[in-house]
Amino acid sequence: MVKAIVGANWGDEGKGKITDMFSAEADIVIRFQGGANAGHTIINEHGRFAFHLMPSGVCYNHTTCIIGNGVALDINKFINELNDVKAAGLNPKLLVSDRAQILMPYHILLDTYEEERLGKNAFGSTKSGIAPFFSDKYAKIGIQVNELFDDETLKAKLKNICTLKNLTLKYVYNKPLLDEEELYKTCVEYREKIKPYVCDTHSFIRDALKEGKNILLEGQLGTLKDPDFGIYPMVTSSSTLAGYGAVGAGIPPHEIKEVIAVTKAYSSAVGAGEFVSEILDEDEAQELRIHGGDKGEFGATTGRPRRVGWFDCVATRYGVEMQGATQVVLTALDCLSYLEEIKICVGYEVDGKVIRDFPTTPTLKKCNPVLKTMKGWHCDIRGIREFEKLPKETREYVEFIEKELGYPITMVSNGPEREAIIHR
Repeated sequence: MVKAIVGANWGDEGKGKITDMFSAEADIVIRFQGGANAGHTIINEHGRFAFHLMPSGVCYNHTTCIIGNGVALDINKFINELNDVKAAGLNPKLLVSDRAQILMPYHILLDTYEEERLGKNAFGSTKSGIAPFFSDKYAKIGIQVNELFDDETLKAKLKNICTLKNLTLKYVYNKPLLDEEELYKTCVEYREKIKPYVCDTHSFIRDALKEGKNILLEGQLGTLKDPDFGIYPMVTSSSTLAGYGAVGAGIPPHEIKEVIAVTKAYSSAVGAGEFVSEILDEDEAQELRIHGGDKGEFGATTGRPRRVGWFDCVATRYGVEMQGATQVVLTALDCLSYLEEIKICVGYEVDGKVIRDFPTTPTLKKCNPVLKTMKGWHCDIRGIREFEKLPKETREYVEFIEKELGYPITMVSNGPEREAIIHR
């Protein structure tokens, strides 16, 4: 069976912990999109990890973890993370698709230069090279892993890349030019580093499906950062939807039987873009930020403070629908325990009307949140493992969200650890 674990919001929903938990029953865990531009934080008996490229199943001996063809593969970051994992006493089975494409040093440079050029209109990029990488992929000048092993193809490609990129570097950014020989040397280094892991993952996965193996697809970010259905243009550059899992992992679409959409008990977002339920009072926002998650609401990749807000029923309902969720997981419920009252966004007010469907960005810019106030539980709920034993106000909050979403909330997370989960 194939299950996909994906985000219903802007990312940062707590998917790492949920994937880590589901990996206990998985034979294979596949990252199918994105790159090292976002992190998954995992806490278990092996320690605390902030994974950026590693599939979250690396903490189990029985799983094979795959970097799928849809991933932007930063080879140096991949090796660094693997070394960290090994230092914790783990020895994961890792495979890298021979069709995955390589994130090159010039992608990071171009990402940084473009954010500089845009100034106050910048996208809030993590400057990990993701947008330039995917631009090259679809312009057909990206470098696939398999091309590292064909010198003739590689050298011809690098020659063309330097011609194109140097025009941009010289006339758009006025920055130092790329050197063809230096890039070739870098590619040779990458070839040696990645060689032990390269595999025809399509054949491997095909055989695994025939054998009835359990496969987990792990998504990065969430619906609202999808380039088609998110808050365009303040989105990421590869699809964040479960449907793309079939493409980014190389799996027939009909094989994906379950989609677990993860959402948080409040909202948070890194980077620029429309965020209707955002808390604009800085003191109030900082208090939620400090109480949020294991180490507060600060990005696993950048360390920068996340924007925070109230739970947004409009955005989350849309996010869950677009993912095609079969079940919903609500995380970080314990982070709201300090509040005597909790607000929740139930609609958007725009041009004198209240709407419940998530609109496109130009309309979103004009929206104001319609907030409902609920009574908080104002006590520590960590350690509780049965839904019925939660305070009445906590249960009412979860049940209200479930009714608004129209999808079953099957699990509630009330702590950062793997075992801090309530099954409903």
